[in-house]
Amino acid sequence: MYKIMIIEDDQRISSILEGHLQKWGYEVLIVTDFSNIMPDYTSFKPHLILMDINLPYYDGFYWCVKIRELSNVSIIFLSSRDSDSDKIRAITQGGDDYIEKPFSIDLLTAKLSAILRRAYSSADQTLNTLQYRDLIVNVDRLQVFCKDSEAELTRNECKIITLLMRNHGNLVTRGRLMQSLWDDESFVDDNTLTVNVNRLRRKLEEIGLEGYIKTIKGEGYRLA
Repeated sequence: MYKIMIIEDDQRISSILEGHLQKWGYEVLIVTDFSNIMPDYTSFKPHLILMDINLPYYDGFYWCVKIRELSNVSIIFLSSRDSDSDKIRAITQGGDDYIEKPFSIDLLTAKLSAILRRAYSSADQTLNTLQYRDLIVNVDRLQVFCKDSEAELTRNECKIITLLMRNHGNLVTRGRLMQSLWDDESFVDDNTLTVNVNRLRRKLEEIGLEGYIKTIKGEGYRLA
């Protein structure tokens, strides 16, 4: 089942869209916190986003750029703004289509279906992203984000932070971390793990996330 995320502050429109799309078999999430949509995005992992431009706090162009830092998920803009400059900006910043309000819901459904078919017919390309507090990790691209800052990770650093995030609140032992890092090409010993954790800490600090990884002496690590 494809998942559609609706970012629209007109409750009447979002409710109509939700009911119509659910009848077509889509799973739908309506965003209600417009100050920060990223937690909804990372937890829901939509296949397609319907995005208004005029939104509280930040406009749709802003959120399109933020989402494009993490994902190639399909985005359709819905807006009453009809200028060519808005349409050009929507497409150049990563939108897949632009539909003016008022619109035909049947035409929207047809366009939405065609975009999903092109994007996902060969394979499910849902991006593997995780979020803990202000930290977002793009596992596929080996990147971490905090607000407007980002950093590149090595594969081992990404494995460490991913395991810690998936077990946030709990201790992850050094033995378990070393097991996750070991592969057919390299053997990770205790010292190598320490070096990787310290390097990961520095990268998190560089993007404003100081103290996120806590050491449990003699046992392992956990997220703060």
